[in-house]
Amino acid sequence: MDGHPPLREEVPAVSAFYWSAKTFVVAPATRLLFRPWVKGLSHVPAEGPAILASNHLSVSDSVFMPAMLDRQVHFLAKQEYFTGRGAKGWATKKFFEATNQLPMDRSGGAASLRSLEAGLECLREGKLLGIYPEGTRSPDGRLHRGKIGVAKLALASGAPVVPIAMIGTDRVQPIGRILPTLRRLGMIFGEPLDFSHLQGREGDHRALRQVTDEIMEAIRRLSGQDYVDVYAADVKSGRVAVPPRAGRD
Repeated sequence: MDGHPPLREEVPAVSAFYWSAKTFVVAPATRLLFRPWVKGLSHVPAEGPAILASNHLSVSDSVFMPAMLDRQVHFLAKQEYFTGRGAKGWATKKFFEATNQLPMDRSGGAASLRSLEAGLECLREGKLLGIYPEGTRSPDGRLHRGKIGVAKLALASGAPVVPIAMIGTDRVQPIGRILPTLRRLGMIFGEPLDFSHLQGREGDHRALRQVTDEIMEAIRRLSGQDYVDVYAADVKSGRVAVPPRAGRD
């Protein structure tokens, strides 16, 4: 991911489906039905590239957060959303394609690097790129260890990273629930993080881990979540056992 051309201002061409659905359906419905409260929206740049790094509590995060922004957001979404079978798999794939989400291969190695290239191209074109550093939805409401892909993108592009906390979306649409529950949710956009002083060190694992951990700490401060220093995918698979969550309402 070295030697890339400089970042450009945002390309004007956007998905007609994205804008029409957002403007006339998604945004009005979100405001009316879920009454989202939003803080720090001014921290999202009005133009030029930026990485929107968010915690991930629900599949609906990718709907609610962009609905509050004037600019279009391209997400790196797990590849499984694009490879499902049957009618549900087809519908899911079409939805994610129509909302400008890019398949992210999480298997590691060369496949993951190729997926990150698609995200880097968005940033080169001056767009907003959304990413969930945890790599998957939280299985227990806690914030889990971030994967270094977000740091690779930040250091390769020089784009600022805006930490984001989604609040309450796990109660609106928990894992396994098809239709959301009508209840209020929130989101907090933090001050952009600048890692330009480390640009070009995307091959340095120590730098990548440092940047990733700094991003996750920023998200933790905004969200108030308990932090667990293990990958969410390992918790879901049962490969790693974590202490039970402290009792909360």
